[in-house]
Amino acid sequence: MKLLSTVITACRHFSSKTPSRNPKWTRNKKKKSKVDDPKTSERTRITWTDEQSRVLDAISSGKSVFITGSAGTGKTLLLQHIIRRLKKLHHRSRVFVTASTGLAACAIKGRTLHSFAGIGLGEDDRQTLLLKVISNRWAYKRLTQARALVIDESSMLDGEILDTLEFIVREVRGGEEHNSENKVWGGIQLVVSGDFFQLPPIVKRENRKEFAFEADCWGSSFDMQVELTKVFRQSEANLVKLLQNVRRGEVDREDLDLLKKCCTEAEPDSSAVQLYPRNQDVNRVNKKKMEDLKKPTYIYHAHDSGEDPWLGQLNQGIAPDELPLCEGARVMLCKNLSTRHTLVNGATGTVTKFQYDDAGVSDLWKTEERPMVPMVRFDSGLEVVIRPEAWVIVEGGKVVASRKQLPLILAWALSIHKCQGMTLDSLHTNLSRAFGFGMVYVALSRIRTLAGLHLSGFKPSKIKAHPKVLEFYQRFSQKQDKGGEDGGVCEDRSGSSDVVCVSNKTTGKDDDINSSLIFRCKPNSSLVIWCNSITKSRERGVTTC
Repeated sequence: MKLLSTVITACRHFSSKTPSRNPKWTRNKKKKSKVDDPKTSERTRITWTDEQSRVLDAISSGKSVFITGSAGTGKTLLLQHIIRRLKKLHHRSRVFVTASTGLAACAIKGRTLHSFAGIGLGEDDRQTLLLKVISNRWAYKRLTQARALVIDESSMLDGEILDTLEFIVREVRGGEEHNSENKVWGGIQLVVSGDFFQLPPIVKRENRKEFAFEADCWGSSFDMQVELTKVFRQSEANLVKLLQNVRRGEVDREDLDLLKKCCTEAEPDSSAVQLYPRNQDVNRVNKKKMEDLKKPTYIYHAHDSGEDPWLGQLNQGIAPDELPLCEGARVMLCKNLSTRHTLVNGATGTVTKFQYDDAGVSDLWKTEERPMVPMVRFDSGLEVVIRPEAWVIVEGGKVVASRKQLPLILAWALSIHKCQGMTLDSLHTNLSRAFGFGMVYVALSRIRTLAGLHLSGFKPSKIKAHPKVLEFYQRFSQKQDKGGEDGGVCEDRSGSSDVVCVSNKTTGKDDDINSSLIFRCKPNSSLVIWCNSITKSRERGVTTC
């Protein structure tokens, strides 16, 4: 009898028809496909360039860094990694992630710089704004608590607001408890990212410092300023050359011929995203295309949670408040789901059908019908069920507001402002309608290949770069070529790998460029420690040993 019971137990354990207590023996349990589940864990090893590695090393040693570079050089990916590293260095509650606009802030799970500082629109004089911040206990707590501050899309900030913020932070943190009196930015480790050749800030007042680099505090704010040069988005040499020249507003005949070849009067293909400089055109085109399909429309309403003022920022993000969809609608992902399967921000596709799905969709559904989710066939060939995602705002390591919505937007048309940071496989635009500096460059630099670029109009006069920006990058390049002689740039182009550059970042006052001294010799561990201690001291320069 004992033997019989043992045999029965063994048969039950190994039977394919009987559910097992051990999941690994369950043969009938259907495994979730990696393609069906875009959130599959991905452990892709990143190979950093020498430029990116130097930035990460500087961050780890507590240095303040400005990161710039043309579109497609990996600024966003690097910044995301920097944020994670900063949180390990200082603890997540002491790292604050911000951006100049709500759209950019939502993309990096941060908040606007103005909201972080508690200065509202920032239009009052600095003393009035300082009193406003001090009387706001939450803003005051953030500033005193911060150990690191990240600012993305710095091209949209003007110099006057940057000087005002630096003054406020320095004054608030000037007490003995922070040991940061007179230190620039109150001793906070600052990481700023942006490309000034892209869309410029909107300056409402005359005689303002138009760009962030015109701020009095700019030079003393950074230990290192680095321009990333390796382009990852495009691989065609002639396209890379074209975009670099358009970026500087210096196109030659070869570039113009290349653009003319992309011009066509034919109706744009439905797979091409149409870029417009104005939102009115975008809304008009998307609405007309939806009506032409004449299919039943499902509307998904964003579900927000949290309190003001953070909820207001969610409306500035890319996730729409209302998303109408129907079969045949052209859509675009507005959030990375799976880089391995190219389901990334900017991937386009077509809604093929809808299916019932109660999980997580009921919050977006305001009808009595059963909740449904769209199936999207992306242009890459993948067909994926799209379920709700969350956009969050993090304050001191805690989620203070979130928006739940399908990670899709209508993609027949898109504004040039909203496409900043995206990568597109095919786009159609009329460059003759562009206005302002950098707009043509932002539009063209979204594309991966020349085959995906379609122009219905083009005027060479629309390709222009701001003279101040050109001058800034010319000086920037000269400083890099000199190996950091200005003290704010620690990029060495001399070909020697055994050079240490120490900056003169000490106080909030403007230092004379000629007063900075550079220490150069072969480094060892004790020397690096010595250099770091000198950098953090309040001396105005570093002398040779």
